[in-house]
Amino acid sequence: MGRYELREIVNAILYQARTGCQWRYVPHDLPPASAVYYYFALWRDDGTDQTIHDLLRWEVREQAGRRADPSAVVLDTQTVHTSINAPAATTGLDAGKKSRGRKRGIATDVLGLLIAVVVTAASVHDNAIGQALLDRVHTGAPTVTKAWVDAGFKKTVVEHGAGLGIAVEVVERDPGVTGFVPATKTLGG
Repeated sequence: MGRYELREIVNAILYQARTGCQWRYVPHDLPPASAVYYYFALWRDDGTDQTIHDLLRWEVREQAGRRADPSAVVLDTQTVHTSINAPAATTGLDAGKKSRGRKRGIATDVLGLLIAVVVTAASVHDNAIGQALLDRVHTGAPTVTKAWVDAGFKKTVVEHGAGLGIAVEVVERDPGVTGFVPATKTLGG
């Protein structure tokens, strides 16, 4: 393997992911940042990171008494503020929330485990993000046949999902309820 223990390389990658520190600030008791980043980039580019993620998700699902592959997902987006130094080409204004930054779209299974992620400028509409998420779900988790979305997603997402064989249901919130309240559903996936 070389001069560094693979476990220490993984520890350093996890440290950086957890803290968000710059690579050069990974603690000195771990392998050097150049070696750590080399493996991070290699595994990202050759798909090893995705394979590890999928294997861990399958194991967690099976331990929870579910099939390894999900049949249903939940899609949502969130606007996240960025630093003033973030490139203008990758940021924007979310007009609905009057917030500058980026928007992250996620698809999770019913246990909350990550299936797909899309990151865009905040100015990108939820419909475009929803369609991109459905494409990634269809490719990465072809067993998915059902998706739940909130009212921020419109008819185009429903139609796009139907074209992929995924029935998309828009879940309307109760107008008498304020704040976040999870919707109760009978979940199969």
